[in-house]
Amino acid sequence: MRGFVASLSFVLLACGADIAVGADDAANDDVITLGAAVSLTGKYALNGANTKNGYDLAVQQINNKGGVKIGGKSYVFEVRYYDDESTPARGTELVERLIQQDGVKYILGPYSSGLTKAILPIIERYKVPMVEANGAARELFTKGYRYIFAVLSTSDQYLTPAINLAVQNAEKLGKKPSELTVAIATENDPFAQDVRAGVLADLQRFGMNCSIDDQLPPELNDMTVTLAKMKALQPDVLVVSGHEKGALTAVTQIEALRVNVPVVALTHCDSAQLAKKLKKASQHVFCAQQWHRSLGHKGALFGSAADFAKRFEAAYGYEAPYQAAQSAAAVYVFADAFSRAESLDSEAVRDAISATNLKTFYGPIKFDQTGKNIAKPMVLTQIIDGEYVVVAPKKWATAEPVIPRPKY
Repeated sequence: MRGFVASLSFVLLACGADIAVGADDAANDDVITLGAAVSLTGKYALNGANTKNGYDLAVQQINNKGGVKIGGKSYVFEVRYYDDESTPARGTELVERLIQQDGVKYILGPYSSGLTKAILPIIERYKVPMVEANGAARELFTKGYRYIFAVLSTSDQYLTPAINLAVQNAEKLGKKPSELTVAIATENDPFAQDVRAGVLADLQRFGMNCSIDDQLPPELNDMTVTLAKMKALQPDVLVVSGHEKGALTAVTQIEALRVNVPVVALTHCDSAQLAKKLKKASQHVFCAQQWHRSLGHKGALFGSAADFAKRFEAAYGYEAPYQAAQSAAAVYVFADAFSRAESLDSEAVRDAISATNLKTFYGPIKFDQTGKNIAKPMVLTQIIDGEYVVVAPKKWATAEPVIPRPKY
């Protein structure tokens, strides 16, 4: 089986009709089909594409290495996709279809915490193991679900490195840590509100003051009211979480209104391509990231983080965002679990996933009883001259952070 690459089966829903491209795998019993409802249109289309590209690259790499062996027999992977159109209702409908009509026994997660939350009851009802890479909200892991496993850090941890860094550099801002003031602007969705909760917990831990706490509408495309408050209150730190549009909005309007904030920290910088699209405006912004190509992580599938990044860029023509890296890691978890389970039985595979202890290009992966990855920390980068440079934690830092951010 080595050298054989199974053609992927792409199934998209468009205008109410099914469009299938690829071979019919029903007659091929050497194929393991993973199902995925992913956002290829709608609000999350950009990161839906990143998710799909990560899945596809991992499948290709696994198949190129001969697939996985179960009971002495080699199997290759394929992914059956549907477009969930970035809506929870469509996502639940399609996951039910994958399981009930298509007979898929193993699921790869969608993009976003909201869409992941929507499909979880179906995953649990049918006892189908799901490895997901892009649903980070803590609430996904507090309901006692047994069949969800997430390779990424939860969203309450995203901006903790930024708050820690501000505290460590308080003297540069002319203050004690407890005197620092923080402004929070978050989209009103499960992911961003979990980021907010994590920041508020961090502020309480350090005795810091939250001077602004604005919860903004979905599609975060206007922060002028928040920024007007900031000009009056002059906080030391601004944290923003509103997916790609929120990151682009924050950087654009901070520059346009010439709002001087010593520390600006955002989520979704790399998928919004801030460093490339807004090189000048994003200079010295801090970015929460799950993964970075400069990290020293290594694993058997892709080699190092840098090796994965090179392979991804060669395949897709753009720099690998962490959403793609963690998606590839999710497929890797399935491959490792099948090999250890020595079985195609869903429950045996679920138990093998639960026992995962894996070193990968993305970082270490080990799940607790709720399905969270407890082995991998977040990293913080700073945009410097159009590049994402790791500045925290110190173990992985390649440069000292620039604090405070130079004034306009």
